[in-house]
Amino acid sequence: MHRVRHAEGGSSARRGPARIAAGRDRSNAGVTRRGVPSVTETVLIVDDSLTVRMDLVEAFEEAGFQTRPCATVAEARQALVDGEFGVVVLDVLLPDGHGVELLRELRASPATSAAAILMLSTEAEVRDRIRGLQTGADEYVGKPYERGYLVARARELSRARRADGAEERPTILVIDDSATFREELRPALEAAGYRVATATTGEDGLRMAADRLPSAIIVDSVLPGVDGATVIRHVRLDAALRGVPCILLTASEERGTELRALDAGADTFVRKDEDMDVILARVAAILRRAPTAIPGDTTASLLGPKRILAVDDSVTYLQELASTLRDDGYDVVLARSGEEALDLLAVQPVDCILLDLMMPGLSGQETCRRIKAAPIVRDVPVIMLTALEDRSAMIDGLSAGADDYVPKSGEFEVLRARVRAQIRRKQFEEENRRIREELLRRDFEMAEARAARELAETRVALASELERKNKELEAFSYSVSHDLRVPLGSIDGFSQILLEDYADKLDAEGREYLRHIRGSALRMAELIDDLLELARVGRAELSRGPVDLSTSARAIADGFLRVDPERKVVFDIPDSLIVDADGRLMRVLLENLLGNAWKFTSKVPEARIEFGLIEWEGSKTFFIRDNGAGFDMTYAAKLFNPFQRLHGEDEFPGTGIGLATVQRVVDRHGGRVWAEGAVGRGATVFFTVPSNRSASGR
Repeated sequence: MHRVRHAEGGSSARRGPARIAAGRDRSNAGVTRRGVPSVTETVLIVDDSLTVRMDLVEAFEEAGFQTRPCATVAEARQALVDGEFGVVVLDVLLPDGHGVELLRELRASPATSAAAILMLSTEAEVRDRIRGLQTGADEYVGKPYERGYLVARARELSRARRADGAEERPTILVIDDSATFREELRPALEAAGYRVATATTGEDGLRMAADRLPSAIIVDSVLPGVDGATVIRHVRLDAALRGVPCILLTASEERGTELRALDAGADTFVRKDEDMDVILARVAAILRRAPTAIPGDTTASLLGPKRILAVDDSVTYLQELASTLRDDGYDVVLARSGEEALDLLAVQPVDCILLDLMMPGLSGQETCRRIKAAPIVRDVPVIMLTALEDRSAMIDGLSAGADDYVPKSGEFEVLRARVRAQIRRKQFEEENRRIREELLRRDFEMAEARAARELAETRVALASELERKNKELEAFSYSVSHDLRVPLGSIDGFSQILLEDYADKLDAEGREYLRHIRGSALRMAELIDDLLELARVGRAELSRGPVDLSTSARAIADGFLRVDPERKVVFDIPDSLIVDADGRLMRVLLENLLGNAWKFTSKVPEARIEFGLIEWEGSKTFFIRDNGAGFDMTYAAKLFNPFQRLHGEDEFPGTGIGLATVQRVVDRHGGRVWAEGAVGRGATVFFTVPSNRSASGR
C-alpha cells in the first residue's frame, strides 16, 4: 500500500489504493538489490518529521536509491560535507532555518548546483511554492504527498540530469508472477550485461515501465489482473513506450498462442521451456532492431507522474477533490482564486487544470481566457467545474476556451475519467506536434544538404571552367605574343637597314621617323617578352625546394652594377634568406622587384636598396625597400594589375607587366604580396611564401 502523508507532525492521514506496489514484497516490488542502476543516486532527505523521513527512506530505497535522512539544516549541511547527492528532498519549514535559504545555498555551491531538488511542504501558502520554484527548485510537492509520484519525479529529474553523461547499460523489465522464473532469468540477464527490473503484476509492470523507460520488456502472457497481451497493447498505445521492444512469454503449448502474441503487438514470442541462451539471443536481437530514439525527445508516458492544478474558492471542495485525485497517483496543486492560479502557472508546469466557473474576484471564465491567451500554457487542458447545471453555464465555460465541462458533484468517477482523457489527448497532440517538427527538421536538413551539394558542385564546375578559360587565355597570350615577334623582328630589322644603308638618301625628318619606328618596335618587343614571361609563370609546374634568395639577389644586383657602373647604389642583402619554393620563379620575382627598385632610384644621388625578412602578423615576410620615387598610396590597389603604371614613359620606361608577374609568382606559392610607399620617399614591396603548400601550387 502506498502512503499519503500530512505535514503536521508527519502523522499518517489515510491510505489509498496502491499505485506502485511497495512494502508487501520488497524482492518483487521494484528494482531488486542486484538490479539497481549501475550508478546509484543518493537522496538527501531533509524534513523535521520522523514519520515523513521514515516513509521517504522506505519509498526511495525500495526504488533502488540510497538515502541520507536529516532533521535539521545543520544536519543537512554536515551531510553535504560528508558526501555527494544527486537528489535532494527538502522541507520548507525546519527547526533551525528555512528550506528556501538552504535551497539557495545548494544552488550556489558547485558541488550541488546541478542536483535535482524537490521541495516538500504544506499547501497552506501559495507564496512558498512560488518562492521555492523561483529560487531554483526543480519540483515542489505539497503535503499530503503521493509517494509514488514523488519517487517517479525524482527519477525523471535524476535521469534528465544524467542525460549527457556516460551511457548506461540497457534495462530489461521482467513482468512475471513466478518468483522461480524471475530468479532464474535475472542472473542470466545480468551476466549478459543488462540491468534488470522486476514486477509481479501487469499493473505494476506498466507503472514501472513509465517510471524506468526500459530498453526492452519481457512479460508473461498469464498474470493476475491485467494479462501479458493487454500489457503490450497498453505499451503500444503509450507515446513514450510504444517503441520499447516486447517479448511475450508463455508456458502454453496451444496452437495459435504465438499468433495471439504477435497480434497483441509483441516483437517476438518465447516459450518458458526454451533454453536460457535462446531467450538471451531473442533479447539481443530485438534490441538491435529497436528504433533509435529521436535526439531531444521528451515525450512523457501516460503512466508517468502527472500534476493537476485545482482552482476553487471552496476549501472543502478543494480538499475532497485533491484527496480523490491523489488516490489515483496525481500530484495536486491547490489554488483558491484565479489570481493564485495564474501566479502558479508562471513558475510551475501542470498537466491539467480543474477550474471553478463561479469564483469571486477573477472569474473562472476570465481565468480560462487568460490561460488560453498565454503561449506557454495555452495547450494545457482546462476542465471547467460548476455547480450550475443549466445549458448556458456549459456554453459560457466552453466559450471561454475550456476543453471540457463537468458539473460538480460528490461523485468523482466522471471527473477522474475526463482528467485521464484530457491528459491522453494532450499527449497525443504533443506527440503529433513532435513528429511534425521532426519531419520538418529532417526536411530542412535534407534541403540544406541538397543546397550544400549543389553549391559544391557549382563551385567545382565554376572552378573548372575558370581554370579552362585561364589556360585558354594564357595559351592565346602566348600564341599571339610569339606570333607577333616575327613581323616585329622584320620591322626592327628593315628599319635598322634603312638607317645604316640608306641614311644618305633620307632627309633629317625621314631619319627621325625611322628612329621612332625602331623605338616603338623595341618597346613592343619588350612588352611581348614580358607577356610571354607572365604566361610562362602561370603555366609552369612548380618544383619546390630550398632556395637561397640572398645568393640570387646578390647575383641580380651585380648584374645591374656591371651594366651601369657609373651609378652609385648601395645594396643591403643579408645572408641565408632561405625559402621553400620554386627556384626559377623566385629568380623571376627578384629580377622584377629589384629591377623596379633599380629603375625608380635612378634619379636619386645616393640610392639604397634593401632586401630583408621580418615577422608580420605571425608570418615570415620578405621585403624589398628603396628610397626612390615612391608612389601615392591612393593607387596601391592598382599596382599589381597588368599594364597599370603610375609614372609616365618619358619619366620611367616600362611595360606595367612586372608587378603583375610578381603577384602571379607569389599566388602560385600560396602567399600574398602588397606594397607601401609615399611620393618622393621610396617604396617597399612585401611578400610571403608559405612552406606548407602542395607541390602543385595553384
